[in-house]
Amino acid sequence: MSDISKPVIGIIGGTGSLGSGLAKGWARAGHQVIIGSRAAEKAASAAAELGFGIEGDSNWAAAAASDIVVLTVPFSNHGAILGEIKPAVDGKIVVDTTVPLAPPKVSKVQLPEGGSAALITQRLLGETVRVVSAFHTLGAAKLHAGERADCDVLVFSDDKGARNTVIALAELVARRGIGGGSLANSAAAEAMTSVLIWINRQCKITGAGIAVTGLEAAQQA
Repeated sequence: MSDISKPVIGIIGGTGSLGSGLAKGWARAGHQVIIGSRAAEKAASAAAELGFGIEGDSNWAAAAASDIVVLTVPFSNHGAILGEIKPAVDGKIVVDTTVPLAPPKVSKVQLPEGGSAALITQRLLGETVRVVSAFHTLGAAKLHAGERADCDVLVFSDDKGARNTVIALAELVARRGIGGGSLANSAAAEAMTSVLIWINRQCKITGAGIAVTGLEAAQQA
């Protein structure tokens, strides 16, 4: 485990676009990062390609070796992977980036019966896990280009300390991290992802994001 100021970050499903982009951003900022995959060999190969000292291992091993665990997996694999890593995350912060997309209509909001993916995560992992919901509206392209994303990241949790920790991590890879309230509020950001997908397609762009106005004036007051 790491010094508290630089927690080890394990990214489950870290071989995908968002997971690998976050891995690059946090590794550049000095964090030890381990990306996970169901196949340890696939994760190790992807980590070698990413560089920056990033390591790769199985999902369970990455979760077990990390202080903060970030879930970047498709909703179709969400429940199965939570079951896989559950023994390794007791007492830890688990950041869920999952969006409940239902292909092929990914530009249509389709929230699950459980309210949101993050609420499902909390129920499946139990109350000893500090679940945080974030990074749903963050495009990965700029992270892979070596830049911080020019958008805000909304961060939700019922645990204020965990929420603040993830806000600080968001500010390493995006313009700002902003608290959005309780975990139940994560449904708003999960739904917003489908809206941004629609905007990207309609406007023929790839990086639509969100920005919260008025904060600068409030901070100067």
